Amino acid sequence: MAHGEHHYYVQVEWTGNRGTGTSGYQSYGRDHAIRAEGKPEIPGSSDPAFRGDAARWNPEDLLVASASACHKLWYLHLCADAGIVVLEYVDHAQGTMRESRGTGQFTGIVLRPRVVIQAGGDAAQAERLHHLAHEKCYIANSVNFPIACEPTIIVAEVS
Repeated sequence: MAHGEHHYYVQVEWTGNRGTGTSGYQSYGRDHAIRAEGKPEIPGSSDPAFRGDAARWNPEDLLVASASACHKLWYLHLCADAGIVVLEYVDHAQGTMRESRGTGQFTGIVLRPRVVIQAGGDAAQAERLHHLAHEKCYIANSVNFPIACEPTIIVAEVS
């Protein structure tokens, strides 16, 4: 694994100018395009509660997705190292943000991964590795709110 400092470069371009810029709060769109070299563009907006487009990704969605994806990547790595064969992994993550005094703050994220491991695998060890994945997750180590993990481990039937 590489050590040291890593840098991430993205471009966020506002595409919501409806012809009059930000001449009024209701006069502009919240749409934007998120780009990084060599990667597909992500269509972004704000949450519909803040005049955004529900069909586009908002920063809150992306934060929850980042926490979920980081945890999953660490978990799969740890399972591979421990000899636990993961066959399926689906997380139904949920983030909670609270608004107060004209601003907002995330108060928590709950990850709910459903993991299927190969027949004969150690389900208890597979569950314990979620705790280690959480300790190693870059996103979980970078935020100022709790990220909980409520995994479900299923051992595949012998076929």
